[in-house]
Amino acid sequence: MMYGGHMGGGWGFGLMTTGMVLFWALLIVGVIMLARHLGRTGRPAAPPPRPTPEQVLAERFARGEMDVDEYVERLETLLTHPHPTAT
Repeated sequence: MMYGGHMGGGWGFGLMTTGMVLFWALLIVGVIMLARHLGRTGRPAAPPPRPTPEQVLAERFARGEMDVDEYVERLETLLTHPHPTAT
């Protein structure tokens, strides 16, 4: 009679089942973590582009930091005198 002799009584089947469930769970989690790690580009996100002087002027006008006359005067100055662009 070999039934249950080498399996630790009634606990052997339960322990084997628990072991297999843990094995497959760890394997699946490991594959998911590996896929996420390999999917990363390794580069930080690019910073947002800097606003143009005209955009900064429009934002200041929208916030009420200047009146219409000052806005128009500064905008005309920006448009008539070219500004260097940052690289």
